[in-house]
Amino acid sequence: MSSSLAAPAGAAIANPRSRVILASLIGTTIEFYDFYVYATAAVLVFPHLFFPSGNDTTALLASFAVFGAAMVARPLGAIFFGHLGDRRGRKVTLVGALLTMGIATFLIGALPTYEQVGWLAPALLVILRLAQGFALGGEWSGAALVATENAPAGKRALFGTFPQLGAPLGFILANGLFLLIAAGLPSSDPSRPSDAFLQWGWRIPFLFSVVMVVVGLWVRLNLVESEAFKKTVKAGKVHSVPLFSVFRTHTRQLVLGTFYMLATYVLFYLMTTFSLSYGRAAATAKLPGLGYDYTTFVLMMIFGVVFFGIFTMLSGPWADRWGRRRTLICVTSAIIVFGLAWVPILASGPVGVMAWLIVGFSLMGMTFGPMGALLPELFPASVRYTGSGISYNVSSILGAAVAPFIAVALWAWGGGSPFWVGVYLSAMAVLTLIALLLGTETRDVDMEA
Repeated sequence: MSSSLAAPAGAAIANPRSRVILASLIGTTIEFYDFYVYATAAVLVFPHLFFPSGNDTTALLASFAVFGAAMVARPLGAIFFGHLGDRRGRKVTLVGALLTMGIATFLIGALPTYEQVGWLAPALLVILRLAQGFALGGEWSGAALVATENAPAGKRALFGTFPQLGAPLGFILANGLFLLIAAGLPSSDPSRPSDAFLQWGWRIPFLFSVVMVVVGLWVRLNLVESEAFKKTVKAGKVHSVPLFSVFRTHTRQLVLGTFYMLATYVLFYLMTTFSLSYGRAAATAKLPGLGYDYTTFVLMMIFGVVFFGIFTMLSGPWADRWGRRRTLICVTSAIIVFGLAWVPILASGPVGVMAWLIVGFSLMGMTFGPMGALLPELFPASVRYTGSGISYNVSSILGAAVAPFIAVALWAWGGGSPFWVGVYLSAMAVLTLIALLLGTETRDVDMEA
C-alpha cells in the first residue's frame, strides 16, 4: 500500500478555506461548462452536421443518444479515478480528470462533419463524448471530497454545495457564450442556426475550454491532501482494490446513493436539455412545442438557472440544520407534485413558462446541493472516492443517460403534450423518495473514520 502525498501524514490541514472552495468550485464549473457546451450543441448543431439529413426528429434522437452515451462511460470513470483517488490521493486524480475532459472537449471543436467524412464524423463524436463522460465520472466525487473532507465542523453540507454550484455556473458560461456567438452570427430562420454558426461559430465554445482548463489546473496543483486521506494511509487502511472492497462491505449504501440521485438527474437533464428542444419547437411543427426563438428561450433558461444557483447555496445550510434526509424528503415530494403540474403550468402562457423554469431550476438546486455532502458521508475514507463516484455515476445511466431520449419519445407519443414527460419525472422522484425513507441520516458521521 502506497500513496504520494503532498505533505507529511502527520501535518496539520494546510488547505485554506478559500483554496478549498475555489478548487472544488472551479473544477466542476469547467467540467459542467464542457458538458453543457455539448448539450447545447446536441440540440442546435449536431443534428444538422453529424447525422444524415432527412428526418429532423430522428437526427435529434440520434444526437441525444450520443449525449447519453457519455453517461454510460461515467461509471467506468468513477471506477478508474476512484481507484486512483482512494489509493494515490485526491489531488493527482482531480488533475487527471480535468485534463481528460479538457482535451476531449477541445477535440470535439476540431471534428470534421458528416458531409466531409461520412459516418466517421459521428463515430469520432461518440469516442470523444465517451471520453467526456469518463472524465466527469472521476471529477465530481473528487471535488466533493475536497470540499467535505476539509469542511469546518457543522458546515459540511454548506461546503459540499460549492462543487454543486459548478453546475449552474457552467450552464450560464456555456449558454451565455453560445448566445453571444448566435447574436453575432444571426439566422433568418428561427428554427435553424445561421450557416456561419453551423460552419465555424459552434466550434468556439469547445476550443475556448482549453483556457478554462489551464486556470483549473493552476488552482488544483496548489492543493494538498486532506487529513481524512492521510489518516487512512497512516493507519494502513488503503485497499489494494477499492472497488471490490466497497461492493463487499457497502452494497446497501451504493444502492441507496444511486437512487438518492435519480430524481436529481432526471430533473437536471429535463430542465437543461429537453426544455431547450421543447421550448424552441414551433407550435405548428410535426413535434409541437412552445415556439420560442433560440435567444429568447435561452435567456429565460439563464434567468431560471440563477435560481438554481441561489437554491443550491441555500440548501447547504438547510441540510446542516435540519439534516440531509429530512431536507431531501421534502424537496423530492415537491418534485413529484411539480412533475404532475407541468401541463397546467405551461398552459398559462409566457408567465407560466417562466414559472415552470424558475420552479424547476429552484427544485434542482434544492435537491442537488445536499448531494455534495450526502453521498461522500455514506462511505468511510478508504473507499469514499470509489463509493460516492459509483453511486453518483450509475445514477447517471438510470437517470440522465435516458432522460432526454425518453422525454422526446414521450413528447412524440403524447402528440406534443409534455404531460407524460412530467409523469416520468414524478415516477422517478417516487423511487428517490422510497430510497430516502429507507435510508438514515448522515449529518453526524465522522469523515475521518
